[in-house]
Amino acid sequence: MDAMEYKYSFEKLEVWNDARNLVKMIYLQTDNFPEKERFGLSSQMQRAAVSIVSNIAEGVSRSSVKEKIRFVELAYGSLMELYCQLYVSVDLDYLTPDTFTLIKAEIDKIANKANALKRSFIKQLNDSTIKQLNRYNALRN
Repeated sequence: MDAMEYKYSFEKLEVWNDARNLVKMIYLQTDNFPEKERFGLSSQMQRAAVSIVSNIAEGVSRSSVKEKIRFVELAYGSLMELYCQLYVSVDLDYLTPDTFTLIKAEIDKIANKANALKRSFIKQLNDSTIKQLNRYNALRN
């Protein structure tokens, strides 16, 4: 098996792949921002976008379900940070309203999938807790 055939669990997630696409979109758009924003808004938006995809990968790779949930929440927080920065970019005329709408659609898609992923982890956590309680009760009886 060559290196490109094996996929880690996070690489199989639609939300992670969508977040990768968002990173590309943000880098392409921020490349057109004024030079004065190179270490300002451009950099902040790029870091927020990379943080989303990175936290999803790191979280899914954790063994603790509580940590998985925490990292998905961090990714969601970075997603909302980026969304806020999109508004600022439009307000400063760095992005057109059409571009805002296009990127917002991608953000909405990622937000929905991240929330679904979080719900699945919460269900795992709840199912595990119920099993532990059942084992405890069985031992007591």
